[in-house]
Amino acid sequence: MKYFAFSLLTLIFFGCKTTTDEELKSDEVINKKVIESKVNAEHVFLTLPDRVEVFKLIDENKITYNGDILNNPMDVKKYTNEFYKGINLGIYGSDLNITNIFDQTQESLLFLESVNVLATQVGVSDAFNKNMFERLDNNKGIKDSTLEIVTQAFKQSDEILRRNDRASTSALILCGAWIEGLYVACVIANEIKTENLVKAVTKQQESLQNLIVMLEACELDEASQFLVVDLKKLKALFQAQKETGLNDIATISGITNQITEIRTKLISAK
Repeated sequence: MKYFAFSLLTLIFFGCKTTTDEELKSDEVINKKVIESKVNAEHVFLTLPDRVEVFKLIDENKITYNGDILNNPMDVKKYTNEFYKGINLGIYGSDLNITNIFDQTQESLLFLESVNVLATQVGVSDAFNKNMFERLDNNKGIKDSTLEIVTQAFKQSDEILRRNDRASTSALILCGAWIEGLYVACVIANEIKTENLVKAVTKQQESLQNLIVMLEACELDEASQFLVVDLKKLKALFQAQKETGLNDIATISGITNQITEIRTKLISAK
């Protein structure tokens, strides 16, 4: 599950390819703010651990599945505006990856439905079509394959949104995935209390910085600005943890409390 904390994020979207200057210059349709958002999104992923590291963490710490810490797929109807739909599409996408990683077939179907509902409402149903669901079914039990399938679906959704000048919605999806990943990582770290899990949490500081820059470039509306404010508070807690020079569970208590508070706001849509 803790894998989820990072791989989720890693796989859940557009991949870790660096955009070249030539590519940016050639795409005259994309304005400067969208370019900044895209580059910063890639920076988020470039600072995440790869799948090998994630799977290794699961094996070493004997992580087992706990669906109680995931967002309730039945709550999908609560998300009625663009902000909460985008955020929770990312959250449910992360949860979908977790259920697939742990071979939870029945629960995977529930999260697939939630993802499909929000993807349709957000306008990226082409990325989550029947073919994608069939591929997941055909690759059950093949962890790396299912991760790649979901990754490609979110990458396609990102491309669709950016093509339609909706970079802010794409950024929210990424943000939701990152937040859910860090939240689950903190929960698991506090249960198992091993140093390698604590380090896995603290390594997310750089990703958080890039996430904040990306959201600021998207210029969220006033009602959504609380997210940037809360993430900056989280950033300060990461810095405080770093200054301790320690990697025991007590040093991430502030991070755990803050990410839990942020995540609660987002899944409750209040």
